Amino acid sequence: MYRPRAVLAQFLVAPVMHTTQSPSLMHDLRTLHGANVRRLMARLDMTQQDVVDASGLDQRTVRSILQGVTRPHARTLHKLAEGLGVAADELFQDPYQAGQAAFDRATNPAVADVVEARPELFEGWTQADFNELFSRMALGGALTESGVLASAEAMNARRQLLHQVAVILESGEAELMRDFVALLFRRVTTVDSLTD
Repeated sequence: MYRPRAVLAQFLVAPVMHTTQSPSLMHDLRTLHGANVRRLMARLDMTQQDVVDASGLDQRTVRSILQGVTRPHARTLHKLAEGLGVAADELFQDPYQAGQAAFDRATNPAVADVVEARPELFEGWTQADFNELFSRMALGGALTESGVLASAEAMNARRQLLHQVAVILESGEAELMRDFVALLFRRVTTVDSLTD
């Protein structure tokens, strides 16, 4: 999927978790971090009352979410996200991992430059893909422009290969693919254990 610069900017500035699953499904699988909601409020310079007013939720519900003592319904999460002006998935971001992502972005500025200059290389990328790219380091420090390009191309090639394998596994050739992968895995792990 092609993402215009404005959309790419959200991946570069504020680490946000994106998923293809609906927030109602994710509600049971991930933790809503009250600390993350407080971080978003601080970023937006909002008080609890501002959140109540913007979201239409009552004061008790907002307070319970911030304290982490409730498991809000999907409708509540949507209202909260709308009130904060963020995607519902951002409510589930672990605030303690945000610091690492911010550090990676600050220490690898060439990535943002390449993403802006070559958005076609990043079509269909997820937040996890961007996080991986930003976290990569070159020998001796941050990636250069050519290092970013090489990393992005390698990641795209890997994504394409994984997609092809997934398609094969859903076809009549699935058993052959499984056997081939098992054979290669044994071969690689046997060679690796012999060289150790």
